[in-house]
Amino acid sequence: MRPAGAAAAAGLLGAAAAGAAKLALGARPLSGGEAAGGWLPVLLHVGCIGLVCACNAVMWTVFAKALRLSSSSASASVTTTASNFISSAILGKLLFGETWTPLWWVGLTVTLCGLVLLHTAAPQPTLHMVEKKGL
Repeated sequence: MRPAGAAAAAGLLGAAAAGAAKLALGARPLSGGEAAGGWLPVLLHVGCIGLVCACNAVMWTVFAKALRLSSSSASASVTTTASNFISSAILGKLLFGETWTPLWWVGLTVTLCGLVLLHTAAPQPTLHMVEKKGL
Protein backbone atom coordinates (compact mmCIF):
# COMPACT_ATOMS: atom_id res chain seq x y z
CA MET A 1 0.00 0.00 0.00
CA ARG A 2 1.27 3.48 -0.85
CA PRO A 3 1.65 6.07 1.94
CA ALA A 4 -1.02 8.38 0.50
CA GLY A 5 -3.44 5.48 0.11
CA ALA A 6 -2.90 4.35 3.70
CA ALA A 7 -3.35 7.91 4.95
CA ALA A 8 -6.55 8.35 2.93
CA ALA A 9 -7.88 5.04 4.25
CA ALA A 10 -7.14 6.16 7.82
CA GLY A 11 -9.14 9.33 7.23
CA LEU A 12 -12.07 7.35 5.84
CA LEU A 13 -12.01 5.00 8.83
CA GLY A 14 -11.98 7.97 11.19
CA ALA A 15 -15.03 9.40 9.44
CA ALA A 16 -16.77 6.03 9.64
CA ALA A 17 -16.09 5.91 13.38
CA ALA A 18 -17.53 9.40 13.81
CA GLY A 19 -20.61 8.48 11.79
CA ALA A 20 -21.18 5.36 13.89
CA ALA A 21 -20.76 7.42 17.07
CA LYS A 22 -23.34 9.92 15.84
CA LEU A 23 -25.73 7.07 15.09
CA ALA A 24 -25.15 5.51 18.51
CA LEU A 25 -25.12 8.62 20.67
CA GLY A 26 -26.69 11.34 18.54
CA ALA A 27 -29.63 13.51 19.46
CA ARG A 28 -32.00 11.37 17.41
CA PRO A 29 -32.03 7.89 18.93
CA LEU A 30 -32.15 4.98 16.56
CA SER A 31 -35.66 3.58 16.29
CA GLY A 32 -36.13 -0.13 16.14
CA GLY A 33 -39.86 -0.58 16.51
CA GLU A 34 -41.68 -2.82 18.90
CA ALA A 35 -41.06 -6.08 17.01
CA ALA A 36 -38.08 -7.11 19.13
CA GLY A 37 -39.66 -6.15 22.43
CA GLY A 38 -37.62 -2.98 22.76
CA TRP A 39 -34.26 -4.78 22.46
CA LEU A 40 -33.59 -3.82 18.85
CA PRO A 41 -32.74 -0.16 19.62
CA VAL A 42 -30.39 -1.29 22.39
CA LEU A 43 -28.70 -3.80 20.07
CA LEU A 44 -28.33 -1.13 17.38
CA HIS A 45 -26.71 1.25 19.88
CA VAL A 46 -24.34 -1.44 21.16
CA GLY A 47 -23.50 -2.45 17.58
CA CYS A 48 -22.73 1.15 16.62
CA ILE A 49 -20.54 1.57 19.70
CA GLY A 50 -18.68 -1.62 18.73
CA LEU A 51 -18.27 -0.22 15.23
CA VAL A 52 -16.79 2.99 16.67
CA CYS A 53 -14.20 0.97 18.60
CA ALA A 54 -13.37 -1.28 15.64
CA CYS A 55 -13.06 1.61 13.15
CA ASN A 56 -10.84 3.57 15.53
CA ALA A 57 -8.56 0.59 16.19
CA VAL A 58 -8.13 -0.12 12.47
CA MET A 59 -7.77 3.61 11.71
CA TRP A 60 -4.84 4.00 14.15
CA THR A 61 -3.19 0.88 12.74
CA VAL A 62 -3.50 2.12 9.16
CA PHE A 63 -2.37 5.65 10.15
CA ALA A 64 0.72 4.21 11.85
CA LYS A 65 1.46 2.29 8.65
CA ALA A 66 1.05 5.50 6.62
CA LEU A 67 3.51 7.27 8.93
CA ARG A 68 5.99 4.41 8.61
CA LEU A 69 5.74 4.35 4.79
CA SER A 70 5.77 8.12 4.30
CA SER A 71 8.91 10.18 3.97
CA SER A 72 7.25 12.95 5.99
CA SER A 73 4.90 12.72 8.96
CA ALA A 74 3.37 16.03 7.85
CA SER A 75 2.39 14.52 4.51
CA ALA A 76 0.68 11.55 6.14
CA SER A 77 -1.06 13.73 8.73
CA VAL A 78 -2.36 16.28 6.23
CA THR A 79 -3.58 13.58 3.85
CA THR A 80 -5.38 11.77 6.68
CA THR A 81 -7.00 15.00 7.86
CA ALA A 82 -8.13 15.95 4.34
CA SER A 83 -9.50 12.46 3.72
CA ASN A 84 -11.37 12.62 7.02
CA PHE A 85 -12.82 16.04 6.13
CA ILE A 86 -14.07 14.89 2.74
CA SER A 87 -15.29 11.48 3.96
CA SER A 88 -17.14 13.06 6.89
CA ALA A 89 -18.98 15.38 4.54
CA ILE A 90 -19.97 12.56 2.20
CA LEU A 91 -21.11 10.31 5.06
CA GLY A 92 -23.00 13.24 6.63
CA LYS A 93 -24.85 13.80 3.37
CA LEU A 94 -25.64 10.10 2.85
CA LEU A 95 -26.53 9.12 6.43
CA PHE A 96 -27.94 12.30 7.94
CA GLY A 97 -29.05 14.44 4.99
CA GLU A 98 -26.60 17.24 5.82
CA THR A 99 -26.09 20.00 3.26
CA TRP A 100 -22.94 21.33 1.69
CA THR A 101 -22.70 25.12 1.88
CA PRO A 102 -20.68 27.26 -0.54
CA LEU A 103 -18.12 27.79 2.23
CA TRP A 104 -17.68 24.02 2.44
CA TRP A 105 -16.92 23.93 -1.30
CA VAL A 106 -14.32 26.68 -0.85
CA GLY A 107 -12.73 24.70 1.97
CA LEU A 108 -12.72 21.54 -0.14
CA THR A 109 -11.08 23.36 -3.05
CA VAL A 110 -8.35 24.83 -0.84
CA THR A 111 -7.78 21.45 0.81
CA LEU A 112 -7.45 19.64 -2.52
CA CYS A 113 -5.09 22.31 -3.88
CA GLY A 114 -2.95 21.91 -0.78
CA LEU A 115 -2.86 18.14 -1.22
CA VAL A 116 -1.83 18.48 -4.85
CA LEU A 117 1.00 20.82 -3.86
CA LEU A 118 2.07 18.58 -1.01
CA HIS A 119 2.21 15.41 -3.08
CA THR A 120 3.72 16.89 -6.26
CA ALA A 121 6.43 19.10 -4.75
CA ALA A 122 9.98 17.82 -5.11
CA PRO A 123 11.45 16.78 -1.76
CA GLN A 124 13.95 19.27 -0.37
CA PRO A 125 17.31 17.95 0.87
CA THR A 126 17.57 17.92 4.63
CA LEU A 127 20.49 19.26 6.62
CA HIS A 128 21.59 15.69 7.33
CA MET A 129 21.76 14.92 3.59
CA VAL A 130 23.70 18.13 2.89
CA GLU A 131 26.26 17.38 5.63
CA LYS A 132 26.66 13.80 4.41
CA LYS A 133 27.47 14.95 0.86
CA GLY A 134 29.88 17.57 2.16
CA LEU A 135 28.05 20.52 0.65
